[in-house]
Amino acid sequence: MARSQPPIALTVGDPAGIGPEIVAEVLADPALGQEVHLLAIGPACEAPTDFEPLQAFEDWSPAEGHAWLGSDGTGDWEKGVASASSGQAALEALRLGAELAQARLVDGLVTAPVSKEALHLSGERVEGQTQLLERWARSERVEMLACARGLRVMPLTRHLPLLDALKDIDGAKVFEALLFLDRGLRRLGFDRPRIALAGLNPHGGERGLFGTQELDILFPASERARGEGVDVGPPLPADSVFLRAAAGEFDAVLALYHDQAFIPVKLHAPGEAVTLLLGLPYVRVSPAHGTAFDLAGSGRADATNLRVAVRQAVRWIQRDSSSAT
Repeated sequence: MARSQPPIALTVGDPAGIGPEIVAEVLADPALGQEVHLLAIGPACEAPTDFEPLQAFEDWSPAEGHAWLGSDGTGDWEKGVASASSGQAALEALRLGAELAQARLVDGLVTAPVSKEALHLSGERVEGQTQLLERWARSERVEMLACARGLRVMPLTRHLPLLDALKDIDGAKVFEALLFLDRGLRRLGFDRPRIALAGLNPHGGERGLFGTQELDILFPASERARGEGVDVGPPLPADSVFLRAAAGEFDAVLALYHDQAFIPVKLHAPGEAVTLLLGLPYVRVSPAHGTAFDLAGSGRADATNLRVAVRQAVRWIQRDSSSAT
């Protein structure tokens, strides 16, 4: 049975960004304290003044409330500037949070945003946190599911230049992604997920008039997935499918590239979009925004999206726990 106040690790992301500020705001929220026990993880120098950073996880008793676990970090970064030191600090916090989640010492992981530039400067040339968590968990496949209220979208390709992403679309990838999305949604509690496949070309190609990818690639892949028990129909025009999904006609949409997935999700519920990683052995949720270096240290950062991410993590943890019993 799921605990009413699950312990969740909350990494601060890149300390040169808004992560430490919005994490501090979430920790100070008394309403959240009634719903979850948070273990913030980040450099000790970034801890709020009313938190004495812990030296080890064993020093934390969730029943005593939120806490801050100090992770490695030199503290020599400049707010608003990507650097090797801030990237390394973000890595160390994320690695520690992932280890705790992997070992089931916490029920889930929420991550504040990291800077891909800073990660690269630190020597980790990855596309983002998804790739790192996938590697550390030794998962066969991990994908982002962007969510905002009732709209859920999984991109087929992730952080690729658009031209490269378009070249990367083929029938086998679409077919495998539809099966993967179906399995992920079932784990979230959908008995028979209704999945839509977004088209690539204007008006879904108009039967080949504006492009043939729908006829040559997407339709055969969706038919093959349907033969495997996935409730998916032919590709639908991207200018209408997300509206239909937001209205409840579909449980999720498979989009074909990053921005095709995230633009409608962020517009559907500004400040509420989160990403869930499908394929990890634990629940991981992140707000669907970046480090906002331009706001770091200004006092204008908004923690609403991070609050939503924490609350959504609690719901998914409880749902995942219930489905496992």
